[in-house]
Amino acid sequence: MNRRIILAGGGHAHLAVLADWAEQPFPGTDRWLVTSSRHTAYSGMLPGWMAGIYRSEELLIDLEPLAEKAGAKLIIADVVGLDPACSTITLSSGAALHFDLLSLAIGGETDASSLAALGERLLPVRPVGAFVGRWSAALEGVARASVSSIAIVGGGAAGVELALGAAVSVGQLADNARITLVTPQEGFLSGHAPKARERALKELENHNVTVRFAQAAGAENGLLLSDGEFLAVDLVIAATGSRAPSWLARSGIACSADGFVAVGADLRSISHSTILAAGDIIDRVDRDLERSGVHAVKAGPVLAANLRAVISGTDLSHYCPRNRTLYLLALGDRRAIGSWGRFVATGHWVWRVKDWIDRRFVRHYTKPGSRAGGLHPDVPSLDDAPQSRPEGLLR
Repeated sequence: MNRRIILAGGGHAHLAVLADWAEQPFPGTDRWLVTSSRHTAYSGMLPGWMAGIYRSEELLIDLEPLAEKAGAKLIIADVVGLDPACSTITLSSGAALHFDLLSLAIGGETDASSLAALGERLLPVRPVGAFVGRWSAALEGVARASVSSIAIVGGGAAGVELALGAAVSVGQLADNARITLVTPQEGFLSGHAPKARERALKELENHNVTVRFAQAAGAENGLLLSDGEFLAVDLVIAATGSRAPSWLARSGIACSADGFVAVGADLRSISHSTILAAGDIIDRVDRDLERSGVHAVKAGPVLAANLRAVISGTDLSHYCPRNRTLYLLALGDRRAIGSWGRFVATGHWVWRVKDWIDRRFVRHYTKPGSRAGGLHPDVPSLDDAPQSRPEGLLR
């Protein structure tokens, strides 16, 4: 009988797996893709969309034709439970699916628990589809003058890029709207070069974004800051760190203290050999690794190879990140800050590099015959968390 492989999640890492399945036969397997949405958004372009540079459809990758080419059955549902002992996952529909081999890349959740008191004023970055719809509604509020104060909580690359994108789009609609970035000082672009942080602060100032170095807690009408001040806001974008879905820790699979799936360098669960995982929901037991879209993209080909290796009984490969990462920080005005180690540059040419990289990645999965995605370099995405680590994209 064929062995059933289930991909849980339609994010960046699994795009590479689907491409691998489409390019090379995988006999003896039944392949499934379970994802919460037919479309996945490439988060590296989200701030550019906010600034009006991209159309929303330019960010989206349609998973249905990818699954079809990969010979995979597409199931639109959330994964809400896992029983590794019985080799089953539970879906939001109530169905339970058996697997012989499972790959988890469902993405983390925005950790906005400290901001929950904001209620409808709170706008988490994830899920991206919901964010896109609500941000469009917020801009309508700006145009009607019912929204005049917006705060972004989180000082990673995601928070900085979103703040700049918001400043550009809001500035086109109203002169008196206020944009504030709230972040602990030690969390501001942590992991980036000091010169890159300095330039980012200058760019925020030039775009009239106020930076408040403080912790923030949600209140009914705004934010309580750790310096004792209260910040009245109409909308708060949560670009805070990523947390694992709570059902993972309850499932019985080995997890870190924070509830993330514990894996080795081969991306295999340390407790269950038929489960692999990548992206925002893992903790490597052999090294510290930032939760970043960069690593989800880079781990994808390794994940694809290792799924084949498990089925064939051959040795698994290791995902070994580079010691240095290229970070490209969009500034909202077709410029970007680029940093590689201590080298830092700013300008339109840096943006053109980032734009080319991002469009090429999306094109690889939306245009038949394109192989550009295989060369995707290390660029940050909204999945980069501000919790003492860098970050820039969505899923």
